[in-house]
Amino acid sequence: MKNGSAFLNDNAQNIAETMVRDAERLRIGVSTGPLGERLIDAGAKAQGSVEAGLRMAEVATGGLASISTAVDRGSGKWPFNVEVRSSQPVLACLASQYAGWNLSSGDYFAMGSGPVRALAQVEPLFSTLSYKEKAEASVVILETSKAPPPAIVEKVAKATGLKPENLTFIYAPTQSMAATVQIVGRVLEVALHKANDLKFPLDNIVEGIAAAPIPAPHPDFLTAMGRTNDAIIYGGIVQLLVSGPAKEARELAEKLPSSTSRDYGRPFAEIFKHFKGDFYAIDPLLFSPAEVIVTALETGETFRHGGRDVAMLEKSLG
Repeated sequence: MKNGSAFLNDNAQNIAETMVRDAERLRIGVSTGPLGERLIDAGAKAQGSVEAGLRMAEVATGGLASISTAVDRGSGKWPFNVEVRSSQPVLACLASQYAGWNLSSGDYFAMGSGPVRALAQVEPLFSTLSYKEKAEASVVILETSKAPPPAIVEKVAKATGLKPENLTFIYAPTQSMAATVQIVGRVLEVALHKANDLKFPLDNIVEGIAAAPIPAPHPDFLTAMGRTNDAIIYGGIVQLLVSGPAKEARELAEKLPSSTSRDYGRPFAEIFKHFKGDFYAIDPLLFSPAEVIVTALETGETFRHGGRDVAMLEKSLG
């Protein structure tokens, strides 16, 4: 799409406004920060909700994905999934939803996601995407238990050229209901990110649909992080509809499942502890759905690889 034509930031701002309007129903807190920024607590001091998590995921994708819960009665103990569908999956997932912006100051650390990234353009990924936006307001998604300090607000304001009062920060910790849902709602995004790492032409990815089970939230951070990752790694499914040669579609289907990773086969919490908490020491190829379906639009062929690992889900999700 042409620069600005996806309206990622405008869409996200509109969704954020509905969250503010429905704050009591969503069990979220809305306040104004010291620099005038708007803060939406979706699961730190506020209890939050599944619906709040769905709207966070919609904000994160810049409104370019339809995100809902769905029932899969064949998935055993975890019949409720987050389902993600997008007709602009590259922009929704990589230009917006991917948590690629390091926002740290002192002892505060979070990875920023959402359409604000398309304004800031601080990540090398945007040289591949070749997409930019301008907007009068923007929204940042943070997976954290604390509101961003003024230094982070100033950093985002400077990078985007926006005043703090035109920025909204939505945050929720991993252990919360909302974060659980919005993290599992990245099941399509991780497939797109891995496809890019595999050098598959992003322009050839036309449509995407994905789903993964919703695990129970857990008060322990490591357990909660493990469950949300394992829901995708061992229980996620994605279908990509792609243009280009069928050979490339077949190769993508073969390489995309999480089972191609050297670190596949243990609960994520165990893997994380094995690497002493060094997230970046984990094989990046692990972060993808368990089951992959790729359809070559030019020939009508469909290629399937991988599969859900129910035993691992039972071990991790409880």
